[in-house]
Amino acid sequence: MNAMLAIRAIGRCTVLEAWRGRLPWVMAALGAAALGIAGFARLLALAEGDALYTALLGALLRLACAGAIAAFAVLSVMRETLGRGMQMLMAMALPRSAYVAGKFAGLALLAVPMALASGVLLAVCAAPQQTVLWTVSLLCELWLAAGFGLLCALALAHPLPALAAATAFYLLARMGAALHLAAQHSLQPDNTLRHWLVLGFDAIATLLPRLDLYTRASWLIYGDATWATVASIGGQTALYLALLGAAALFDLRRKEL
Repeated sequence: MNAMLAIRAIGRCTVLEAWRGRLPWVMAALGAAALGIAGFARLLALAEGDALYTALLGALLRLACAGAIAAFAVLSVMRETLGRGMQMLMAMALPRSAYVAGKFAGLALLAVPMALASGVLLAVCAAPQQTVLWTVSLLCELWLAAGFGLLCALALAHPLPALAAATAFYLLARMGAALHLAAQHSLQPDNTLRHWLVLGFDAIATLLPRLDLYTRASWLIYGDATWATVASIGGQTALYLALLGAAALFDLRRKEL
């Protein structure tokens, strides 16, 4: 089979698996829950209720989409591995890169309606241009979450460690810069432990993508995002996707399936 045809077929099967697995309904339920929580918070706010509603809704939608796409990536690969579907594909005259590319293509396609639906929900309470920028940034963030979920599923043998690793990656990428700043300005005296903490958080901030710069709530409230900001995010996304893809392909090639 031609490699491009294989990539298209694997991507299409991934999308069909998400549809049959009721992922759209799960996302609809999460979106409804986010609207309800944000609306309830606005009712309780004593001041700036609209700003609180917008920020909280954006944060909840961001977290729900990233968690859903990463979890689906892990569980989809694990299901194929346990069901011997991956072994059947690898037995064909196909490069292993076709599986990685096809799987990510399907995940990337699934991320598009997630990001667009989130942007539509926010369009009623934020400026149109800022909503567009926020949506594009969310799409980049979802691609990174899907890529790392795919890597974890291929590298680890069981779903629970893979899900834990994908969650840790996302949280550290979101909080790495804040942890580094907290360690640098700690009230504790200078000592060996603090030195190693700073070095560790330096490594996290250097190696992981700066997801704290992605999809920020301030864009929706204060309108401080620009196309240059999103272009920088797109460049960072392309770089890390290339690294994640290379790591996933290396791990798949070294395995005996």
